[in-house]
Amino acid sequence: MKRVLSFFSMALFALMAVFTPAHAEDVIKIGVAGPHTGDLAPFGIPTVHAVKIVAEKYNANGGLLGKKIQVIVLDDQCKPEIATNVATNLVTQGVVGVIGHICSGATKAALPIYKQAKIPVISPSATNPSLTKLGAPVFFRTIAPDNAQAKLDADFIVNRLHAKRVAIIHDKEDYGKGLATYVKEYIEKSGKAKVVLFAGVTRGAMDYSAIVQRIKRVHPDVVMFGGYHPEASKIVMAMRRMRVKVPFISGDGIKNDKFIQVAGKYAEGVYASGPKDISGNPLYKVALEEHKKKYGTEPGAFYFNGYAAAQALFNAIQKAGSTDFDKIVKVLHTQYVETPLGKIRFDKNGEAEGVGFAIYQVRNGKFVQVK
Repeated sequence: MKRVLSFFSMALFALMAVFTPAHAEDVIKIGVAGPHTGDLAPFGIPTVHAVKIVAEKYNANGGLLGKKIQVIVLDDQCKPEIATNVATNLVTQGVVGVIGHICSGATKAALPIYKQAKIPVISPSATNPSLTKLGAPVFFRTIAPDNAQAKLDADFIVNRLHAKRVAIIHDKEDYGKGLATYVKEYIEKSGKAKVVLFAGVTRGAMDYSAIVQRIKRVHPDVVMFGGYHPEASKIVMAMRRMRVKVPFISGDGIKNDKFIQVAGKYAEGVYASGPKDISGNPLYKVALEEHKKKYGTEPGAFYFNGYAAAQALFNAIQKAGSTDFDKIVKVLHTQYVETPLGKIRFDKNGEAEGVGFAIYQVRNGKFVQVK
């Protein structure tokens, strides 16, 4: 009897050895990396929702290349040291593409790992200009880079707000300091205004009254901030409480409902640059309703950029007829795909053609595009 059982056990083992690898390959694994916990989760969770929605639509129609899409979500908390572990984990799990990372610093840390593994990465929100050079040929994004955003911010400060004296502060991080530095350069090149303060603050601090005191002493016409909403909301609140009433402008790092919730009444009148208003696009309306139906809420920051990133990656795999890196990248560069952002493809640097920024202002508790 033992010999019979041993025979069947060996036979079963052999069958598992034959069929398990094939079964494991019946899915196409896609990674989603970003902050899914902590203060910056409002920037990461919307992209998770977007990728899951697009993946479910594909899976309902036979998947990709006859296989189901498996979405693997990992949290990097926007921290470079965690992002490298996340990237290694995703590579080990056999993903064929990644949507993310969200923050520029985390993206910068993770890119060398994806480059070595030849895995395409499409970020919906990492805007530091150097990433395209650092990440070539694996890196793409569905948002315009900071130098484009900074030029818009600088032009608005100088030509619409007519500022002559500008205080610029930043959070010392890749995204925040990078954006602030570009704004400073564009303002100085304009010859129309003077940067009277350029200083960094520490992320996560409880009190920013010291920097506000420095701002008061230089008497600026406008304060510009490079960074994210947790710090921006505290700085704006401190400014208003200390009777610094000049306009405050920042980038897409603060353009989300969380900034308004935290800053409350002090958010009114604040300016922020962010992706252009795309609400007139029929696919925007489809993606919006899909989110409301599945999650019961309005989508958050970068949801539509994440949705477009997922569409671009899945379309490239489908059109390539393969998960081969070179074939996927060729499609991303050469073939358009219809998205909520419009009809896009990626230029030789991995930038999405036709995607840009606009200026918004908080009015009656909502960010409204400035015409």
